[in-house]
Amino acid sequence: MPLTLTVSDEVRALVPGFTHLAVEAHGLVNGPSDDVSSALLDDAGRRLTERLDGLAPDKDPHIAAWRAAYSAFGAKPSRTRNSAEALAKRALADGGSGGLPRINKLVDAYNAISVAHLIPVGGEDLDKIQGGMRLVRATGDEPFVTMAGGEETVEHPEPGEVVWCDEAGVTCRRWNWRQGPRTRIDDDTVNAVFLLESLAPMTRKELLAAGTELAESLEKLNPRARITVRDPE
Repeated sequence: MPLTLTVSDEVRALVPGFTHLAVEAHGLVNGPSDDVSSALLDDAGRRLTERLDGLAPDKDPHIAAWRAAYSAFGAKPSRTRNSAEALAKRALADGGSGGLPRINKLVDAYNAISVAHLIPVGGEDLDKIQGGMRLVRATGDEPFVTMAGGEETVEHPEPGEVVWCDEAGVTCRRWNWRQGPRTRIDDDTVNAVFLLESLAPMTRKELLAAGTELAESLEKLNPRARITVRDPE
């Protein structure tokens, strides 16, 4: 059964232009970053530099839309940047992709798509998700398990904060700002879902292009994996 992804009416009312696309992959073989995944990041860094042409990432219309969305639920977008802006700033800080972390093959692949298309992309280990995933405005009581000082600790989102969650708690805080370690992709991940999130003015065609490119990158890294692009529309 495909993973169920639900966007609450409260979130849709807060940011009417939000849409998403999921890429599900089964039978993956992950591992440390290699020449192929590193090349994906290098290419993404070059494309980002060409796209921005000297401008800061927050001047891009799509990133500006995400900043407005963060402000709408009370976050400070310059302090807690959406994942796409944060990655873009890291890439540009070193004149290209050199500032981007090499995590593992699968994370490198989706980070490259995020940077090249300036779109937030997240990855979750399907075998660690409990139930379906929901994008909601938090009550403030939901648990978010994270690490602090090498120790596991439980935080709680602010009331009204936009979060992704499953039946066990929050999987990502402030929409796409900080993912929790419980469901993140690691070297042992076999089945995963990759979530691409967009706002107007990004078009459906642009979102689908990013999702298709991610699927192609995953196929390059895992020729035997079963990969499906799921467009909710």
